[in-house]
Amino acid sequence: MDMDEDGWPSASVESLWAVDLGDGTVRLDNTPWFVHGVASGDIIQAELDGDGVLWAGKTIQPSQNCTIRLIVLKDNGSAAARQSVLEVFHRLGMTGEGIEQYRMVALDAPPEADLPQIRKLLERGEAKGWWRWEEGCVTAAWEATALV
Repeated sequence: MDMDEDGWPSASVESLWAVDLGDGTVRLDNTPWFVHGVASGDIIQAELDGDGVLWAGKTIQPSQNCTIRLIVLKDNGSAAARQSVLEVFHRLGMTGEGIEQYRMVALDAPPEADLPQIRKLLERGEAKGWWRWEEGCVTAAWEATALV
C-alpha cells in the first residue's frame, strides 16, 4: 500500500483473511481496513511465495459488496462510540468491526443493504462531526446513490 503525505495508512502491507479456493484464487473473508479496491467476498488471484505466504493479485470476480471505513470522532472513538456506529449501520444491512488503535470502523455493505440510507447517514454523521469516512471499494449501485 502507498502512504499519503500524512503517513496514512501506517502499514505498507495488510494481511486479510481468505479462503483458498484451490485454483490459484482466494475469496476474501473479512473487510479490509486499509487496502483500496477490494471487498469481503471478492475472488482474488493469489500467488504463493517461497516462504509460503499468499500474495494477492488482481480481482477475478468482485462480490458486489462495498467497503466503507470510518474514523470515529464522537467520544474520541471510544469502544462505546465504535459499537454504537456498528449497531446503527447493522440496522441498514451492513456488517463490520471496530479497531481501537485507529478509532476505526470497517463496514461491509452487501448489494441488498439500504445503500441510499447508508450514504445519507454517512454524510449526516460527518456533517455533525461524529466521524470521517472513505470509500474503500464501491460498486456502480453505491455510486448511483451519490446522484440521488
